[in-house]
Amino acid sequence: MGNSLQDQLLKAGLTDEKKVNRARKAKQQKEKAQRHAKVKTEDESKVRARQAQQQQAERDRELNRLKQEEANNKAIAAQIKQLIELNALDLKGAELAYNFTDNKKVARVYVTDAVQGQLSRGLLAIVKLDDRYKVAPAGVAEKISLRDESMVLVRNESSVEELGEDDPYAEFKIPDDLMW
Repeated sequence: MGNSLQDQLLKAGLTDEKKVNRARKAKQQKEKAQRHAKVKTEDESKVRARQAQQQQAERDRELNRLKQEEANNKAIAAQIKQLIELNALDLKGAELAYNFTDNKKVARVYVTDAVQGQLSRGLLAIVKLDDRYKVAPAGVAEKISLRDESMVLVRNESSVEELGEDDPYAEFKIPDDLMW
């Protein structure tokens, strides 16, 4: 049992002494070259295994990045929903229709006279939550637009003239029944 493969091949007559010596000499030269060059020849299977590990690590990093991005998007959506639900105005009993556009479609929210005036002055804004429209303060709408600009549908900007400064017509009162 202690016989090497070379000895077994010699006994079986499948090889001769010259071929065995040549193989031993080639093996010794290869080992000597490795010692002198201090270069380790790596097994191809080890190289392939290392490459497979690197590829798997890259795939894992990409999956983790996607999961993190999805978690961030969910967190932002939850923040927006919370901001709208906590700060939306209660418009029950409002009878005045306020029309605006949402993705090239005309949408309508029923508001009171006071809310309509605040919407036109930019103190209030219309935001979208799921498929419903809510009226929220302009400061809340600003916070929402920082997270997702598409959620804020109407936010009028108030100008200096609307605030009454340097308004030549400030002394003239606008009739209450005037609708634009």
